[in-house]
Amino acid sequence: MNPLLQPYNTAPFSKIENKHFLPAITKLIEETKAEIDAITSNSDAPSFENTIEALEFSGEKLDRATSIFFNLNSAETNDEIQKLAQEISPMLTEFGNDMLLNEALFKRVKAVYNQKDTLDLNEEQQMLLDKKYKGFSRNGANLSEEKKKELRKIDTELSKLKLTFGENVLAETNKFELHITDEKNLSGLPEGVIEAASQTAEEKGKEGWVFTLDYPSYVPFLTYADNRELRKKMAIAFGAKGFNNDEFDNQQNVLQIAQLRHKRANLLGYKSHAHFVLEERMAETPEKVKSFLNELLEKSKPAAKKEFEELTAFAKELDGIDHLEKWDGAYYSEKLKQKLFNLDDEKLKPYFELKNVINGVFTVAQKLYGLHFKEVQNIDKYHPEVKTYEVKDDDGELVALFYADFHPRAGKRNGAWMTSYKPQQIKNGKNDRPHISNVCNFTKPTNSKPSLLTFNEVTTLFHEFGHALHGMLANTQYPSLSGTSVYWDFVELPSQILENWCYEKETLELFATHYKTGELIPMEYVNKIKESATFLEGMATLRQLSFGMLDMAWHSQDPSGINDVKAFEVAAFEDTQLYPDVKENCMSTSFSHIFQGGYSAGYYSYKWAEVLDADAFAYFQQEGIFSKKVADKFKNFVLSQGGTMDPMELYIKFRGQKPDPEALLKRAGLWK
Repeated sequence: MNPLLQPYNTAPFSKIENKHFLPAITKLIEETKAEIDAITSNSDAPSFENTIEALEFSGEKLDRATSIFFNLNSAETNDEIQKLAQEISPMLTEFGNDMLLNEALFKRVKAVYNQKDTLDLNEEQQMLLDKKYKGFSRNGANLSEEKKKELRKIDTELSKLKLTFGENVLAETNKFELHITDEKNLSGLPEGVIEAASQTAEEKGKEGWVFTLDYPSYVPFLTYADNRELRKKMAIAFGAKGFNNDEFDNQQNVLQIAQLRHKRANLLGYKSHAHFVLEERMAETPEKVKSFLNELLEKSKPAAKKEFEELTAFAKELDGIDHLEKWDGAYYSEKLKQKLFNLDDEKLKPYFELKNVINGVFTVAQKLYGLHFKEVQNIDKYHPEVKTYEVKDDDGELVALFYADFHPRAGKRNGAWMTSYKPQQIKNGKNDRPHISNVCNFTKPTNSKPSLLTFNEVTTLFHEFGHALHGMLANTQYPSLSGTSVYWDFVELPSQILENWCYEKETLELFATHYKTGELIPMEYVNKIKESATFLEGMATLRQLSFGMLDMAWHSQDPSGINDVKAFEVAAFEDTQLYPDVKENCMSTSFSHIFQGGYSAGYYSYKWAEVLDADAFAYFQQEGIFSKKVADKFKNFVLSQGGTMDPMELYIKFRGQKPDPEALLKRAGLWK
C-alpha cells in the first residue's frame, strides 16, 4: 500500500519510504491528466465553473505529494532522494507543459476569458480567470507546434540543471571542514562556538574541533576567530562553492541556465528573462527595477564608503592592517560594534534561548492576530527534531497546523525558508485550513547549553514566521491565490515587517530572559540593540543591492556572449564593490536564490519589500505596535487576501496611501 495514494490529512511521513515517491507521482500525474481530459471533453459550453474552477481544483493529490517530496529534498535529503529528484523533476515539467500546451484546454479557457465582461464574477474569480489565461498565454499556448516542442525541451533541461546546481552547492558545503587540533587557533572564539565545534569533531570521530560551512559554524568563526589565516581559509572555501573546477563545479550550469532562460523568453516573445518575469510583478519592467536599485545605490553609497573607511581605519589602528579583505569584514565590524555600543552577540545570546524566542513570536502573533499555538505530539514528522503545533483562534477554531525545524543537518540545505504541505482553500462550502512549515539552521544545543540564538538568528526566526503567518491566515477561495501566492515583490512584506518587532522594548520584554537566571534582558541592552540597528547600514544596503544588480545583469540581457562567469560577475559588482576581489571566489556559482530557487530576476524584491515594510511599520508605530486596529487591517487586507487582488490596491486599502520610500531611508539612517 502506497501511503501517498491513500487519503490523508497531515503528511504521512513515518509511512513514506523513498520507493513510494516515483510510483505515486507517476500514478497521480495520470489521474490529473484524466481530470484535465474530463474538462476538455465536456460537451457543455465552456463556463467559469466547468473550466476555470475545474482546472483550479484539479491535481490536488499530485500537488500534495510533490510538495512533500520537494520539501524533503530541501530539509532531509539523501543520495536516493536526489537521484529520484533528477527523474521526477523532468516528469513534472513535461506534465506541466502537456497541460499548458494543451490546445483543447486553452481553447476552453480562452472562450471563458473572451466573455469575462459578461460574466458576473467577483474580484477573486476575475483574478483567477486572468491568472489561468495568462498561465497559458505567457507559457507558450499560442506558439506553433515546432516552437512548443522547443519550449518543452528547454523546460526539461532547466529543471534538471537547477537541481544539479543545488546538489553541487550542498555537496560543496558538506565536503569542506576546518579541523583544528591546536587550541591556540581557537583564540577569540566564544565558549559556545568552541563547544559546538568539539561536538561536531566528536560526531565525525575526530580529535579537537571541526568547523564547517553551515551558517551556525561559519558565521561565528568569521566574526570572532583571531587567526586571520584561518578566517581567510574559511572565507575562501565558502566563496568558492561551485567554483573549484571539479565534479561539483557550477560555472557551466550557471551559463546554461542563463542562456536557456533567455532563449525561453525570446521564444515567448519577450526581450529577456527579466522582461518575462517582471510583467507579473509590482515592479513591471527591468528598467523600473534598475532605476529603483540605482536610486537606492545613489543614496546609500556615500554612507557605505564612509563606513568602509572608518572600518579600515579602525582595523589599522587595532592590528596595523592596511587593506581590509572580505575575511576581515565581520571580525572588525563586530570589534567596532563592541567598542561603539559595548554590545556583542555573546552578551545577548543568553537572553535568546530558542524555546523562549519561539514563545515570544507566538505571543506576538497572539497579541496582533488572536492566534494560539499548542505543541502536539500526534502529527507525523520527517525528523525527530521537528516540532508540530496546532494553531487556533480566540474562538478555539483551527486556523492551521505548523511545523518547525530549526537546526542544521547533513541532509538539509543552508538558509531559512517557509513552505507549505497543504494549501488553504474553500471547497464545497468547507474552509480547508493550511499546513505550514518553517525550516531554519540555528545553533544547536550543546551538552552544557540549550540552543541560544544570536540577535541575527532572532530576526531570521521572526522573518520566516512572518511568511508562516501569511500562509496560516490565508482566507481565500482558490488555492492558487491563497497565502504566499502573491506577486514575488510583495511576498517579503509580511516577513520583513515582523522583523521590526524584534527591536522593540515591548516585544523583547515578552521573551528575552536569561536562560539560567530568568532575569529580563537589561534595558541598556534593549537601547543598544535599537541604537546599533543602523550600524554599518550603508554597507549592508550596498551588499543587498549588489546581489540584486548581479541578478538583473544575468537576466535582463542576452547572455549568449558570456563565457567567463567570474569576469562577468566582477563587472556586475563594479559599482557596489568595497572589498578587493578574491580571485578564488565566485558568488554566482552558489547563488541558489536565483539559480535554484524562485528569485531569478526577483532578488531586488527584498529591497522593494523593505520600502513597503518600513512604511507599513511606521503606521503601527504611529498607532502602537500592538494596535488592534492596525493589526486587523493588516490581517484583513494583506495577510488573509493572498493574491486575490493587485498588491498595490491591497496595500492602499491597508495603509490609506501608497508606500513612501523615505520611510526606509529614515529607518536605515541614510536620510537625515
